[in-house]
Amino acid sequence: MLEDRLLIWKFKCGSSEALCRIYRKYGDYLLALAAALLQDVSAAEDVVHDVFCKFIESREKLKLDGSLKSFLATCVVNLARDRLRTKRSQPCELNEAAAPAPNTDEPERNAIFGEQARHLNRAIAQLGYEQREVIMLHLRGGMKFREIADLQAVSTNTAKSRYRYGLENLRRLLTDKEKRNEIR
Repeated sequence: MLEDRLLIWKFKCGSSEALCRIYRKYGDYLLALAAALLQDVSAAEDVVHDVFCKFIESREKLKLDGSLKSFLATCVVNLARDRLRTKRSQPCELNEAAAPAPNTDEPERNAIFGEQARHLNRAIAQLGYEQREVIMLHLRGGMKFREIADLQAVSTNTAKSRYRYGLENLRRLLTDKEKRNEIR
């Protein structure tokens, strides 16, 4: 947090190195968040790029009360929502790049992990946007339910309910998938 305040101060004073440090520190996190919300890595890259462009443009009038990470995540979520609104009629394409890489050099385990990640991504893509957003922001983004509730303009209990129902739906979707595979 203190490091972020120093980076913001240097950034506002015109330091391009500070901007590079901010990007290196949060770029991958923001990309994973956008990819999880949009289910499209290319669109996620565009969103993160746009967020940093707007961040640069607003440098002089930037005032942060909370954490830089939450601020940037909120910007990503808002732009992702805008993109989804404009593409609402198009079906959502699944992209596995949002899944974290396995920590193993064993090919068999990599294949199993990849298959599990595909199943999970398919199940997440079937959730309603509000549930998917809460799950991604809480689990991947590390945001508190209060922050998510503020972002979604709902009560904290509503954010918690969306999270709980989303996890229940994920569990049901994944269990149904396992049962269908056992029948074959």
